[in-house]
Amino acid sequence: MSEPDAQWHRIVVRIPFASHKHATIAKQTIEVDAELQPQAVKRQLDVDDDTLIGSFETLTVRLARLAVNSFLENVDLVARTLAEFGDDAERGSDKEPAASLPPGSR
Repeated sequence: MSEPDAQWHRIVVRIPFASHKHATIAKQTIEVDAELQPQAVKRQLDVDDDTLIGSFETLTVRLARLAVNSFLENVDLVARTLAEFGDDAERGSDKEPAASLPPGSR
């Protein structure tokens, strides 16, 4: 358990996305995973317009680095996934789904 007078280190990271919807998707995707040390790392995710905001408070600088690094790796994965599939998912894919192909055409 943390000491009541322990000094917390605070970091705020602002990540712009193409749209409010994409920033919200990123927030919802990342916040599913809880922090591994909730007594030593506090994370708050918010969306402001098209920006994902990650606020971190940690008991040590090392934990700050680890928490922010993990967050940025997750943001990178979500951003690359949205870039690859985001537009197709919203307007529908131009490709015919495999389930509707006639038998034997696969």
